[in-house]
Amino acid sequence: MIEQAAAAALVGTTRLLVGARAQWQGPPPDGQCLYFANHSSHLDTMAIWSALDPAQRARTRPVAARDYWDKPGLRGYVAGRVLRAVLIERRREERDGDPLEPVIDALQTGDSLILFPEGTRTAERLPQRFRGGLFRLAEAFPDLHLVPAYLDTLHRSMPKGAHIPLPLYCTVRFGPALPRIDGEPRDAFLERAREAVVALA
Repeated sequence: MIEQAAAAALVGTTRLLVGARAQWQGPPPDGQCLYFANHSSHLDTMAIWSALDPAQRARTRPVAARDYWDKPGLRGYVAGRVLRAVLIERRREERDGDPLEPVIDALQTGDSLILFPEGTRTAERLPQRFRGGLFRLAEAFPDLHLVPAYLDTLHRSMPKGAHIPLPLYCTVRFGPALPRIDGEPRDAFLERAREAVVALA
């Protein structure tokens, strides 16, 4: 199948360019996961997706910005046919309803997802304040494994504005699933989730 060959080529190219090897703190969770990570590069999505094993990768879709990925040509093909990305609208003027609706639909069908809770890329080594979408999804899907991840060099390999990555080896560190706390306030949850990513740095 063309898409399977393209996926294998994408994984191989990503690993050749930046490594994208997984480092797990404990065994990977068994079941539906929401991987959430720091975001500093357009390579972040492909690095996390490539770091997963084939079985995980087959059921995992990245959440991505429609205004960047929904383009004609190679970028749109990779997003739509290879990564099977869940595209969300970031621009308020383009939104029609709840921007998280396609994410919720994907979770309801059993897909695992990759999410960047900062909402946009930053040039910083550590993640900035998380937005509220992660909290909404955690509340709506109580059985979902919330897995923090940290990409350790992509903020230098392909920072915002760069078009060609520097060949710096990147490890994707996955932490244990974030435990649930009944009744935890939104801001406390978001800061605890952010600290789970920071702890992997």
